[in-house]
Amino acid sequence: MGGGQMEESNGGIEIGTRGDSCSMSANSSASSISVPDFVRVEEIPEECAIKRVPSALCSFVDPFCDPKKPVKTTFSDISSAAFNIRDGILRTPTIKSDALSSMFGVDLFFKQEYLQVTGSFKERGARFALLRLTEEQRRIGVIAASAGNHALSLAFHGSKLGIPVTVVMPKFAPLMKISSCESYKAKVILHGLNIQESKIFAYELAKEKNLKYINGFDNPDVIAGQGTIGLEILDQVGDVDAIVVPVGGGGLIAGVALAVKTLKPEVLIIGIESEMCPSFKNAMEHSDEPLYPEASLADGLAVPSVGHNAVFMADGLIDDLVTVCEESIALAILRLLEVQKAVVEGAGAVGLAAFISGKLDHLRGKRVVSILTGGNIDTTVLGRTIERGLAADGRLIKFDIVVSDRPGGMAELTNEIAKTGASIKDIFHERAWLAANVYSVCVRVICETRGEAHVRELISHLGKKYKQISFPGLSSSQNLSRKKEI
Repeated sequence: MGGGQMEESNGGIEIGTRGDSCSMSANSSASSISVPDFVRVEEIPEECAIKRVPSALCSFVDPFCDPKKPVKTTFSDISSAAFNIRDGILRTPTIKSDALSSMFGVDLFFKQEYLQVTGSFKERGARFALLRLTEEQRRIGVIAASAGNHALSLAFHGSKLGIPVTVVMPKFAPLMKISSCESYKAKVILHGLNIQESKIFAYELAKEKNLKYINGFDNPDVIAGQGTIGLEILDQVGDVDAIVVPVGGGGLIAGVALAVKTLKPEVLIIGIESEMCPSFKNAMEHSDEPLYPEASLADGLAVPSVGHNAVFMADGLIDDLVTVCEESIALAILRLLEVQKAVVEGAGAVGLAAFISGKLDHLRGKRVVSILTGGNIDTTVLGRTIERGLAADGRLIKFDIVVSDRPGGMAELTNEIAKTGASIKDIFHERAWLAANVYSVCVRVICETRGEAHVRELISHLGKKYKQISFPGLSSSQNLSRKKEI
């Protein structure tokens, strides 16, 4: 959501694999099948664990977002933003999803901010911040540090308003976003291995060139611009009970909470963070130590530290703050694609992910709006995410099975799988490391199924014919060691 994006997640069908599952013994007296129970617990790899920002980077303080002098945006500022940006920003629709409403027992609406020209809600704050510049600042230009949506929004509206824009991006920034910024005539500088390093460099350049630095989530004008979403939701959805807001740097939830609570204080404001980088929760617990993850599907929410102005504003306005795992985010992206026909990035899908993970069950029977903040997901990441979502949904399953290595053995296996209606997506085998007789081969099969019930049907059918089947790639919490007689 915010400007601080991290590296793309290396998702895929191998998520959760633990060791080599093809080392099976042929001496087992009973047939054994490891039956998945579909209650998956995300195990965060060590390389993806939450880490602290190096102390050398913690001394940087954005003078426009000083923790010692926080600036509180007012409702009047949000009203002014709504009036001033109305001609340059799309008033996005808020639509009800009948299918997902039925699935989760709520009246679920989606605020479709991914329909903005650059694909994200960031346009609102960027345009209002640019409109608030003095004539001198417009002439000299602005600068920002961002790896994604804030950079795109500033570049686009800067080109529309004739204001020079410089964006500093980390060296890992997606090529697509770099090219898009350049197509809007922005000057792009690649510097730093993470967004904090880019931010420090951008501020030093701002001082040197006398450029106006615009923080992507903590600039008061940016917060006011994001708050206009709250006004639109109240106008579009009558009697809304709760609004679910993705949380990264905090500018969006601060603005929306202020707008909504001013007009309808009874409406619940619920923030959703990625468990890979719960920076806002960290800040609300009064911790000043920044942190960042190495990877997350919700990379737009992965900021080292949240905005001080945003935290100052949001204090007392947020009713709940929950975190969601990567698996739930992947499944949410898949659900939005299949059910809503909407391509939404991980940061925008966390609201639905919270419903999927059961963390918003207390909202059953309520009218709820979830903000789909953006749709700028890299195509290669989308492909991996779809596979991961299918696996999480039990519709893409991987298993190892020992079959005869005599002629016709493999054909017999594929025929048995076909009888169940499952579709084989990949198949390969090995002989060298199999602890069985030389006339056996371990075959790894990846199948697409219709879901949990279909998988159990497949397991039951194959168990009648083959003695040894296991399901690698599932966490230890799924009772993989459990034996079942066939």
